Amino acid sequence: MIPITPTISIDPSEIRVEFIRASGPGGQNVNKVATAVKLRFDVRNSPSLPENVRGRLIRIAGRRLTSEGVLIIDARRYRTQDKNRQDAIDRLSDMIRRAAARPKPRTKTGPTPASRERRLEGKRCRAKSKALRKMLSVSED
Repeated sequence: MIPITPTISIDPSEIRVEFIRASGPGGQNVNKVATAVKLRFDVRNSPSLPENVRGRLIRIAGRRLTSEGVLIIDARRYRTQDKNRQDAIDRLSDMIRRAAARPKPRTKTGPTPASRERRLEGKRCRAKSKALRKMLSVSED
């Protein structure tokens, strides 16, 4: 089991890892060794994830999630398969950890008395400057 949080752990059989050829540095190995990792994790059908974490993970994943609900992570940062595999698993763990953190609910706040006074003072100031632009009517007595 891969521990994510104290309550969530993922069975390694739920993760499919595929090795592909990586672009970028590699010298003579560039056309011979498949060092990049493509990790696939079925978010929608995973029995390891609670329902609320699953919903948040789907939102966090964004474009990395396929229409079938499979999360795909590409890891090609390192030149070895082992480091790239570990990097992909670490990135998956980090995403699930972020999804497991319950978002803090927003508490409504009202404007402070000082900000209300500043707003009303600004309105009075604008009204006064506009009133000064008015044409004065000349009364003929």
